[in-house]
Amino acid sequence: MKKLFLMIALAATMLPAQLRADEGMWLLQLMRSQNLEDRMKELGLEISADDIYSPDAPSLKDAIGIFGGGCTGEIVSPNGLVFTNHHCGYSYIQQLSSVEHNYLKDGFWAANYAAELPCEGISFTFVSKITDVTDEINARLADGRMTLEQSFSSKALKNVAEELFIADDVEGKEYLRAELKPYFEGNKYYLVYYKRYTDVRLVGTPPSSVGKFGGETDNWMWPRHTGDFSVFRVYADADGNPTDYNPNNVPLSTPKHLKISLNGYEEGSYTMIMGFPGSTSRFLTSGEVESRMFAENDPRIAMRDAALTVIRQEMLKDEAVNIQYANKLARISNYWKNSIGMNTAIVENGVVEKKLANEKIFVDFARGIGNSDYATVIDRINTLVADNARMLYLSTLTMELIMNVEFIYRNLSSAYKDAIVGEEAGRSTFQGVHDWLYDRDYNHEVDRLIAKSVLPRFIELTVEEERPAHLNAMIKKFNGDIEAYIDYVYDNSILSSQKNFDKFMKKPTVKKLEKDPAMQLRDAVFDMYMGLTAQNKAFESVLNPLHKTYLAGLLEMAAGSPVAPDANFTMRLTYGIVKPYEPRDGVIYNYITTLKGVMEKEDAENPEFVVPARLKELYNAKDYGRYALASGEMPVAFLSTNDITGGNSGSGVLNARGELIGLAFDGNWESLSGDITFDDNLQRCINVDIRYVLFVIEKLGGCKRLIDELTIAE
Repeated sequence: MKKLFLMIALAATMLPAQLRADEGMWLLQLMRSQNLEDRMKELGLEISADDIYSPDAPSLKDAIGIFGGGCTGEIVSPNGLVFTNHHCGYSYIQQLSSVEHNYLKDGFWAANYAAELPCEGISFTFVSKITDVTDEINARLADGRMTLEQSFSSKALKNVAEELFIADDVEGKEYLRAELKPYFEGNKYYLVYYKRYTDVRLVGTPPSSVGKFGGETDNWMWPRHTGDFSVFRVYADADGNPTDYNPNNVPLSTPKHLKISLNGYEEGSYTMIMGFPGSTSRFLTSGEVESRMFAENDPRIAMRDAALTVIRQEMLKDEAVNIQYANKLARISNYWKNSIGMNTAIVENGVVEKKLANEKIFVDFARGIGNSDYATVIDRINTLVADNARMLYLSTLTMELIMNVEFIYRNLSSAYKDAIVGEEAGRSTFQGVHDWLYDRDYNHEVDRLIAKSVLPRFIELTVEEERPAHLNAMIKKFNGDIEAYIDYVYDNSILSSQKNFDKFMKKPTVKKLEKDPAMQLRDAVFDMYMGLTAQNKAFESVLNPLHKTYLAGLLEMAAGSPVAPDANFTMRLTYGIVKPYEPRDGVIYNYITTLKGVMEKEDAENPEFVVPARLKELYNAKDYGRYALASGEMPVAFLSTNDITGGNSGSGVLNARGELIGLAFDGNWESLSGDITFDDNLQRCINVDIRYVLFVIEKLGGCKRLIDELTIAE
C-alpha cells in the first residue's frame, strides 16, 4: 500500500502538461471547487470568484457573449455596445460594403443610433444558466435509455437537452435555448442555457489598413501592430427581449457591462480572459498528434495552397472581386497558415516526444494501480488511428475540395429529380438554388480558375481506386486534360449562365437534370464524402469510449489537482500575466508594441502594410490624447500568457479588477501546437491594447460619442 501511495504521489508531480494548474481554459462553474481563486489571487487578482461568475447575481459573465457563430464579444456600455475583433465582424462588414461604399477599405463610423447599420444573419448570445446533468446522463446509460455511442452524438444530446429544457421551469424560457455537451471526453455533462439576440448593428469599424494591418504576412506573428477591433450594438424590443430587426427596436440594457481601464499594465501584470474557445485537443495521444499532422494538416495545406494562389491573383485585378473574396481569402488563409505553423511547432517543440514521455508515466501509473483498461488504452487508440489514417486523409482532401470549389458545393443535386419538375414547386426550388449560387459573393469565372487549380491537386494526391468513378471516367474522356473538363462543366451546366438556366426552365425534365455535368460532378464528390463520413462515424464510435477511459485514468492520476476539459465552444476563463518571450537563442521579444512599429512597417506598394494618411498625421503630431504611454508613445498590442484558441477572438482581456485593458485576437507562431500541448515558455496571446482601440475611435474615426458612452474606471 505504501508503494502504491508513493507511485500515485510521484505520478501527480509528473503530470502531463495539460494537467498543470496554470494553463487551461477553465469552467467558470468549477472555479471554487477547483480552488482556482487562490491561484488567481496569488498572481494578483483583486476581485472574488463571485464577481467573475455568479449563478444568482450580476457578474462579469453577464457582459460576455458569443459574437456571430464563432467569436466572442463583450458589452462595454449600458446601451448594448459591443467590442469584438475586426476579423470577427469582417464578413458582415464585407456584406455591407460595395464599390461605392467600401467600408472594408475606408472604415465606417455611425454618427448616431439611426445611422447604425443592420447586419443580416448576425447574433449575440448570452449564457443564462449552467446546470450539471452528469448524473442524468449516467442514469440514462445505466437503464438503457441512452447508448454509449449516443452519449457522444450531438443529435442524441440535442434531443436530451430539449427534454430537460421542457422539464425545467426557467424564467424567460421563451427566449432561451439549451445545449448539452460532453466534457472531459464524456466523463462530465453540462446543460447550458443561452439567450440569443438577432438584431445586431454595425456601429463602427476602422479601415482594413488598421483593423487588418499586416494581413496574411503578420497573421500568427509577433511583433504585431494590428488594430483588430470593430464595434457593434445589440438591439431588443421595448421590454429588452430578443426580436428580429425592427427600426423601432431599442439598444439593449444589460445587468452588467465592462469598465475600461486606461492605466495599462507592466511585465507581470495579472490578465484574465473570458470567452468561448472553440476546440482544443490537449488529450491526444502521440499517434493522434502524428495523424493531425499528416492526415489533416498536410492535405489542408496542399488544397488551400492551390485555392489561395488563384484568389490572391484575381483580387488584385478587380476591386469588385477584391470585395467579393476578401472574407473568403481571410477564412481560407487563416487555417492554412495555422496548419503550417502547427506542423512546424509540433516538430520544433518536440510535441510527439513529450507525448510519448507522458504516456509512459500514465502506463506506469495504470500498472501500479492494477488497471488493465488504463494500461492498454493508449496502444488501442494509436492502433485504431493508424488503421484509419488514409480514411482521415481522404476525408480532409474531399472536404477541402468541396469547400474551396463553390460550383461543387453550391450546385443542385440530382436528388432534386424528386421535385415536381415543371410545376411551380419544382420551378421555385431550381430558382432558389440559382439565386443562392449567384449571390453577390460568387464569381463564376474566378471559381472556374480555382477549380482548375484545386481539382488537379485533388487528383494528384489520390489514386484512381480512391476517386469517384464518375471523375475517373471524365479524366479518361478528356484524355487527362483536367482544364478542358472543368471548362466543359462550367460552360454547360444548367447553372452556368442565365441563358442555360432559362432554357432548362422552359422545359425542365429529370433526364436533363441527371445529365447536367456540374450536378454529376457534385453528386460524385458528395457521394465519396458521405461514404468517408460513414467510415469516420464508425471510427469515432470506437475511439470516443477509448478516450473516455483515457481521460478517466488521467483524472484519477491527477489525484484531485485541477484539470481543464478541452475547449468545446462553451464559456471559459483563462488567467495569466503580461510577459515577453524568447523564441530562439539571442532573440528576445518585448511584451508591447507601439505606433512607431506601424510606421516602420509601412509599405505603400504592399496592400497589407498601407498606413492611412490621417494616422500618419496623428503620429507625426503625437496627437494621442489621454491614450499615450508615460513615454509619449502610442501602445498598439501586448502579450500575455493566457491560454486561448479560435473562438476566443474578440474576448476581452481584463486586469486584476476585472476592467477591460485589451482584446485578444491571435496567438504567436511558435505556439501553434498549443491546441495540442501548452508551453508556458512559448505560448502567448496577442492582444490589441484598449487604449489603441479608443484612440482609433476618437482620433482617427472622429466618433467621440462612443467614448462618452463608455465607463472609464478611475
